[in-house]
Amino acid sequence: MSTMTITIERTPRIVKLDGQSIEVEELSIRLPFARKPQNLDSLSDDGLHRVMVTETRVLSPQAFDEFSSHLLKSRDWLEGQGGGTGDAYFCVEVCAPGRPYLYVNPEGGDYGRYVAALFTGTVKS
Repeated sequence: MSTMTITIERTPRIVKLDGQSIEVEELSIRLPFARKPQNLDSLSDDGLHRVMVTETRVLSPQAFDEFSSHLLKSRDWLEGQGGGTGDAYFCVEVCAPGRPYLYVNPEGGDYGRYVAALFTGTVKS
């Protein structure tokens, strides 16, 4: 068995959103976002979008599991975040040890209106 490491580059950018310049990190890949998923099991492909990370939120594994099981629940820390321009979504990156990375675009709301997951792990060959 061998392992493979895949690196996803993050490019710092300054973009204009609602007349304001904001600093983001653009992921080097596009991700499929689901609209209003209940939880990780209900993620579906609603089209590929560029991902602009505006903030990274690191949770404990337990807090991540609670969050990812109830993506439509209101969260103070998501309120007013997100948005989009063209084919790009402005996202809060949500991560925890041993869990997938989530990219959440609440579109100004306070819940996971658009969510993409990036699953990590070992590839066996």
